[in-house]
Formats: sequence, structure tokens, C-alpha cells
Amino acid sequence: MKKIEAIIRPSKLKAVQKALKISGIPCITVIPVKGTGLQKGYSERYRGTEQSMILHTRVMIVCVVSDNNMEKCIDVIIENASDGRLGDGKIFIYHVEEAIRLSSRVRGVEAIH
Repeated sequence: MKKIEAIIRPSKLKAVQKALKISGIPCITVIPVKGTGLQKGYSERYRGTEQSMILHTRVMIVCVVSDNNMEKCIDVIIENASDGRLGDGKIFIYHVEEAIRLSSRVRGVEAIH
């Protein structure tokens, strides 16, 4: 099993969520996050004063998928979250040792389906 964390623009969330559901990967967790990457900070005017904004608002999507669905999940996220511009986001992939569904105590890949 793999844990996929994708940090994307909030405006792309609906498209990614819909495409994942269509692809058979409906289970996601969404977390609001702030951060900066290669695009660095930016300036914004607030009440006539220029404010230096260091952190950008993004959302992090977390999916735990079987090894067979990993590439499909990554492809769906890239296709629906990327405009080809700096600041589109990043995807991180981790190995998941075990998963347990609390209600039934089912373990392993069956717990995420």
C-alpha cells in the first residue's frame, strides 16, 4: 500500500476529487495547508498598504491506495491539478505498513477498499 500526499491549488480540488472518484479512488482526506515552494512569497495590497505574504494557501489531498492503484492515482492528480506553472504543487509517496478498518477490524488492502 502507498500513501499519496498531493499539495495542490484550492481551485483544483473539485476537479481532482471528481476524477479520483470516477477512477475508482473515492476515499480521500483533504487538509487546508499554507506554505511556499519555488515560487517564494508575494506582495498583496490590504487597505492601501502593501503586505508581504510569505505563505500560499493550498490544500493537501491524502489517499491511501493499493500498489496497483498508485500510478492511476498519481496520473489523475497530475492531469487535473497541473496547469504547467510554478506553484501547481507537489506529490509525495510513502510506503504504508498496515491499514486497519476500525469498525470491522479488517486489515491490509481490504481495509482501504
